[in-house]
Amino acid sequence: MSIPTEPMGSIPRPQYLLEGMAAHTAGRLDLAGLTQLQERAVSETITRLEATGSPVVVDGDQSKSSAYTYGLTGLANLAPDGFVIPYTDGHTRQIPRLISGPFRYGTYAQTYLRAASKVASRPVKQTVVAPSFLSLLYPAEGISGYTREAFLSDLANESEKEIRGCLAAGAASVQLDYGHGRLSLKLSPSGEALRDFIALDNEVLSRFSAADRTRIGVHTHPGADQDSTHSLDVDYTELLPELFRLKAGSFYLQMASEAEPERALKVARDYSTDDQRLFIGVTDPIDPRVETAKEVSERVLQAASHIPVQRLGSCDDAGFSPYADDTSTSREIAFAKIEARVRGTHMAAEQLGL
Repeated sequence: MSIPTEPMGSIPRPQYLLEGMAAHTAGRLDLAGLTQLQERAVSETITRLEATGSPVVVDGDQSKSSAYTYGLTGLANLAPDGFVIPYTDGHTRQIPRLISGPFRYGTYAQTYLRAASKVASRPVKQTVVAPSFLSLLYPAEGISGYTREAFLSDLANESEKEIRGCLAAGAASVQLDYGHGRLSLKLSPSGEALRDFIALDNEVLSRFSAADRTRIGVHTHPGADQDSTHSLDVDYTELLPELFRLKAGSFYLQMASEAEPERALKVARDYSTDDQRLFIGVTDPIDPRVETAKEVSERVLQAASHIPVQRLGSCDDAGFSPYADDTSTSREIAFAKIEARVRGTHMAAEQLGL
């Protein structure tokens, strides 16, 4: 037995792809030209991930403009002035607003998975947006002729369809992004919003068999965009007990950037269950300094002092570029951090006699 280690999702896009995306938006590059650049970037990203020794790879979200709104691509029933996500450095991100029903995904993540699987020689993990995040598309004032209840039913069905599609297409695992979980406690300190999120996501997750849920994971983090976070100041221990109520088999927990990791690890130990694997974040994607393998090893060993080793894994705290225009971290630094994570995890496993 060893300690599994996995990347989280997004990798900074190469400059030629960013330029191609801008050209496509401006009408100077057709879809076929953009697709060619995306395929090249996916192939290069997976090749470099495999070169780090990573036992599991991702496509790095190279073909997504955003890890959160890719599913909305091509939809006509949206307005741009939706929910705003505030970051601590003052910048914001805004998602669209739904203006009519019914709600359907415009793009499903299995599309990206199939493209990545063509070039990967190792298992491919597919990241997807959690349905609870997309629930923020529905406006507070409602939509005439399309109730919130009808929307949530459609949303749950679409999310189930996407996850099943990824599992059927051969995903090693499907990872739901849950950065909005900690943010919800900042915007709704009573926890009501978080409980609503978890209820919706469990509605979807409960439709899968126990065997399927071993291949479904949840990734929580306080945001990682343009070297800033949106909810790192929220007490992690307020989120974790609720988070482990999700009917998922794996949990990917930001920890490298946490001010009090020992405290958070103890809560994770106390509230997680024996059938849940915990991947602990050991590299910080918004810290420009590349961690050493020794530092990573020490963080894994720290986690192993609280989490049974047979339930332990390692990961990055978050993706390196969830929005395509986030160039605050270079590809070189991202791959260097990933390689340090892989090497450091192996070092820790050896010290633990695995």
